[in-house]
Amino acid sequence: MRTRVDADKCQGHAVCNRFAPGVFKLRDEDGRAYVESEGVPAEFEEQAKRAALSCPEQAIELDP
Repeated sequence: MRTRVDADKCQGHAVCNRFAPGVFKLRDEDGRAYVESEGVPAEFEEQAKRAALSCPEQAIELDP
């Protein structure tokens, strides 16, 4: 599975980081989310899916 955060949509609510801290990181300067690697390790896939569904801005894209 691959994921990315649309920087234009992300508002820094940090919901994704709460659900999947192993996948989504937060920028120090504005609190907006990013991923260090688009590839999601198998053990974090369910967390990443939950984070994407919970994102209030729908800023997370997942590809199987």
